[in-house]
Amino acid sequence: MQRLQSNEKGFTLIEIMVVLIILGLLVAIVAPKILGRTDDARITAAKLQIRQLEDALHLYKLDNAVYPSTEQGLDSLVNKPAVGEVPTHWREGGYVPKIPNDPWSHPYVYLSPGAHGEYDLLSYGADGEPGGEGKNADIESWNIE
Repeated sequence: MQRLQSNEKGFTLIEIMVVLIILGLLVAIVAPKILGRTDDARITAAKLQIRQLEDALHLYKLDNAVYPSTEQGLDSLVNKPAVGEVPTHWREGGYVPKIPNDPWSHPYVYLSPGAHGEYDLLSYGADGEPGGEGKNADIESWNIE
């Protein structure tokens, strides 16, 4: 009888279990920190988008002496308005390529004249409803630091 020697080495069940336990501990420690930051990132993104839309609104006003009306809305930054006070010096090509939805896929709210100045621009947050706290809080152009 001839014996074959094997040079193959593998992992034992104990070694595999230890690795799985270590990976499980890492996920349990790191995942909550990463997942909890998603809402913070969306809030920051909404603030940045509002600032970019405000910059485009200011350019619109520089060209046309007024902000778009509520009826004309933010779409007037992309397409020349055909209702209300039609701008005479509207920039060919628009002021932004497109109007984004907020990070929760809701449209931004634009009012002009606004209750807080010449216009109000805001996102209603995660719930898409006025008011709220935390991730559901409104993000308002006049309250962004």
